[in-house]
Amino acid sequence: MYRDYSNVNNAVKKNYKMARENQTVEYVKYMREKYGKFDKKLNIEEDIKLLKSFVDLSDPDIDLPNDEHLYQSANAALEAGEPNWMIITCLIHDLGKIIYLRGCDEDGTSMGVQYGIVGDTFIVGCKIPDEIIFPEFNDLNPDMRDERYNTKYGIYKKKCGLENCLVSYGHDEYLYELLKYSDVKLPEEALYIIRFHSLYLHHKENAYEHLLDDKDVRMLPLLKRF
Repeated sequence: MYRDYSNVNNAVKKNYKMARENQTVEYVKYMREKYGKFDKKLNIEEDIKLLKSFVDLSDPDIDLPNDEHLYQSANAALEAGEPNWMIITCLIHDLGKIIYLRGCDEDGTSMGVQYGIVGDTFIVGCKIPDEIIFPEFNDLNPDMRDERYNTKYGIYKKKCGLENCLVSYGHDEYLYELLKYSDVKLPEEALYIIRFHSLYLHHKENAYEHLLDDKDVRMLPLLKRF
């Protein structure tokens, strides 16, 4: 069984606690500005090798280097008979964790402090759903004491679409922007999966149904399949 958080080590729980404390509207805007600028295009083969030394502090089930996880994911898609674009998506979906090469402890993007890289994501700017992993940390988020951000809709409108929401920052958003900068020829579906695959509150818990637009509804079966 995967994603079993019932008996996690202290490092996993600490990472989620720090994410809940720090992932605010202000933080996400800052991170998008800081890390959304690139001067080097993606080299998939070389960058996968850079993940050999990276171990995800948020993962409750395995402590394998992330390059192995990528190859396992791609092989599983291949064996399942998925189309080539899905196999490639599986191969690169966590490649955004190379942000640690540019990162620092101060904003959670280093090898040792990873709350700005890994872990389940959530939408900032509105109430954090109780269905999230470790909901007891929700009250630690400063935005949950701000009337602009602590309601069901917060700063958003009904059916505004996930692409118009601010999702807590991590490797998903970083890779999404890097792929666009690198002009990688992948279909819209692949980029969508990469951007939102850690948003389990959406594709597993259905906690953001009120924010979904037609595109999100259309993409949901793909996210679930991934």
